[in-house]
Amino acid sequence: MNLSSPSSISSHPLTRFGWDESWESEFASFAAQGLLPGRVIRVDRGQCDLVTSEGVIRADTAFVTPHDPLRVICTGDWAAVDPVGGQPRYVRDYLPRRTAFVRSTSSKRSEGQILAANVDHVVVAVSLAVELEYARVERFLALAWESGAQPVVVLTKADLVPDPVTLGYLVRDVQGTAPGVPVLAVSAETGEGVDVLAATVSGGTTVLLGQSGAGKSTLANTLLGEDAMDVQAARDVDGKGRHTTTTRNLFALPGGGVLIDTPGLRGVGLWDAGRGVGQVFAEIEELAADCRFHDCAHVAEPGCAVLAAVDSGELPERRLESYRKLLRENQYIVAKTDARARAEMRREWKRRGAEGKAAMEAKRGRTR
Repeated sequence: MNLSSPSSISSHPLTRFGWDESWESEFASFAAQGLLPGRVIRVDRGQCDLVTSEGVIRADTAFVTPHDPLRVICTGDWAAVDPVGGQPRYVRDYLPRRTAFVRSTSSKRSEGQILAANVDHVVVAVSLAVELEYARVERFLALAWESGAQPVVVLTKADLVPDPVTLGYLVRDVQGTAPGVPVLAVSAETGEGVDVLAATVSGGTTVLLGQSGAGKSTLANTLLGEDAMDVQAARDVDGKGRHTTTTRNLFALPGGGVLIDTPGLRGVGLWDAGRGVGQVFAEIEELAADCRFHDCAHVAEPGCAVLAAVDSGELPERRLESYRKLLRENQYIVAKTDARARAEMRREWKRRGAEGKAAMEAKRGRTR
């Protein structure tokens, strides 16, 4: 099998969209069939836009629309599409994903919905224009950790908190709910923190998530250096937005890497996120190791180290209540879905994510 050299990969027109040697190798069998590689930048009503070496093309997704909603093509996927001459062009297949951000749907069928594929960073945008909802931040972070990507919390509209001491308190409060996660205060209006965020997401693929009105589209425009996304003001009464972004769109960032902007999410249901919940509440998991009973539910059991930490003030009671709630919700979802099939899919995403991260680091090393 003749693989492209590192120098040819670096000059490939899709490199700025995340193409690397691993993807090149994965695509070899499709290339032998004469198919063209492309990254999905938007999916809409049975069709999708892909960026290819020929530019952006439109293709039908009829051949990649299975009954399993977790296997439908998604923004961020790398696809094999008909070469020049196909009328209409069709996506014939797509490469196995390295990572995927998944939430449960609002339906009663407990199905998963993929919001973005092959993501390296998950930026959770939280507006400082309204009162912080720590439980919602924890929910987003559980899904972010479970995706296999690195989460980042961005407190947007920092210019609305002019007192640096107050802003510092808010950042530290959020850090307390996000162990191991960078927390940045950013203002698209003044430019505060934008350079730090741009440097953080300069490599790989970043998905931007948050509620309507969190300032995602404004933040995306700031990172892109252009008005790529429409922006509307949030409602004064509650700070909520008006869904200015209606589809998931992928853009190349001027400083390197790519950005996927998403519509505002009013509801974010967990979907098999047990590992993610554990990482969000790492301090509770560590305390639980000292409980008298290995299956302690941290409710009223004797010798519970978690309850002792609440009584002493070491652990906020709100954190424990949030932990319990997310665990209950996740257990309910797991009980209603095919846990074995999901676990196998997660293991494959984790393996491929590690391989992709190694490839990205190697590519960065060559460009230094």
